[in-house]
Amino acid sequence: MPALWALLVLGCLRLGSAVDLQPQLASVTFATNNPTLTTVALEKPLCIFDSSAELIGTYEVYLYVLAETASLRNASVQDHTGAPLSSTFRQTEGGYTGPYRAAAFQLQSCSDLPSLDAVGDVSQASEILNAYLVKVGANRTCLFDPNFQGLCNPPLLAATEYRFKYVLVNTSTGLVQDQTLWSDPIRTNQLTPYSAIDTWPGRRSGGMIVITSILGSLPFFLLVGFAGAIVLSFVDLGSPDGETTHDSQITQEVVPKSLGTSEPSYTSVNRGPSLDRAEVYSSKLQD
Repeated sequence: MPALWALLVLGCLRLGSAVDLQPQLASVTFATNNPTLTTVALEKPLCIFDSSAELIGTYEVYLYVLAETASLRNASVQDHTGAPLSSTFRQTEGGYTGPYRAAAFQLQSCSDLPSLDAVGDVSQASEILNAYLVKVGANRTCLFDPNFQGLCNPPLLAATEYRFKYVLVNTSTGLVQDQTLWSDPIRTNQLTPYSAIDTWPGRRSGGMIVITSILGSLPFFLLVGFAGAIVLSFVDLGSPDGETTHDSQITQEVVPKSLGTSEPSYTSVNRGPSLDRAEVYSSKLQD
């Protein structure tokens, strides 16, 4: 038998006969955050009640919940005929006026339990947890859903102590066959007020301080990057203007040449006479 399975069975209910056992919180192997503000995960009473093959399908296990009060500490979960109570969460004001039935499941044979070796498999984790654990306070909508059918298992109150009891019921006769003791009080977590949260860095781990410092400096680096992008955009905008001016100057120099294609010949024709006239004038003056 796997070590985890043995640990779960031994920790599920205290040693002794069935009537001397108590429901226990789920092992931290399966529920690391337990209890929460509104839920409590319990280990099912596996291999505790008589679970021989001929009884499978004939018996069910009911889970009753009771808010911790001095007057109801040993409240009964069956009527004078031996039938289990059918009281609900709403009828008992959340367990304050009496125990209510929060869950029911079939008695399961120990040989049919799924192997805990596959608990690390994501595809099988949900099936394994459902086989070994029962979660009180898991249904958040049953109280407000007019079409809801079945047992209503609404969230528990925060910072409140509850007791739990398993009851073995014969479905053929409708009578209680066996039951455990009420569990010790189990208190749900309390919401921490904002004013009570310690923000002093000295109470934080080194990793948290490093992460906080990095996150705090991110806006500065983003601002620097944004400013650098703006500067680069102005530099890029300045380069095309200089090139355009240079191109326009080249164009202005080329245009006159293209318009005056005959200018060289005209100049050469005119320059000839001009020089001749200058020589004539010069000779006349000399004369």
